Amino acid sequence: MWHNLKFALPALVLMALIALFARGLFLNPTLVVSPFIGKPAPAFSLPRLDAKDPLLTQAEWQGRVALVNFWGSWCVACHNEHPVLMQFAAEHVVPLYGLDYKDERPAAEDMLAKQGDPYTAIAFDAAGDTAIDWGVYGAPETFLLDKHGVIRHKYIGPLTVEIIRDDLLPRIRSLESER
Repeated sequence: MWHNLKFALPALVLMALIALFARGLFLNPTLVVSPFIGKPAPAFSLPRLDAKDPLLTQAEWQGRVALVNFWGSWCVACHNEHPVLMQFAAEHVVPLYGLDYKDERPAAEDMLAKQGDPYTAIAFDAAGDTAIDWGVYGAPETFLLDKHGVIRHKYIGPLTVEIIRDDLLPRIRSLESER
């Protein structure tokens, strides 16, 4: 009896692990739950990409619904997302703030000069410390903030027209109707 159990237990553990990993293959990697949802956006004070004073802080968007997009000129997915952000910004739905992180200022400026600048303002996070404070895993990542600066939604990966239309716009409308 013990002899059979000696082989059955590792087989059961192996089957459980296989089932767990198989389930993970079907999960959407853009839907990583953030511990920051429902909490105030982390405070920061960073220079603006254009190097103009004053520093950019979270006070910039207080009192209004806003999107904060972490990006970098080094990020291929950010280049793919950029035309979608340009289109969104042209519609003036809510302000879109950029946090350019782990980047070289000239490279970021060059990207925006060539592809356009969809952002209301851009903070320059050269070291990436602010991105870490916000729980950013990679680029691009976009956060939806309510009028009180509380993070209400996080999207990992490049935004698409469909994501904005089907997911973000309904959330934005709901937040704008709140007091």
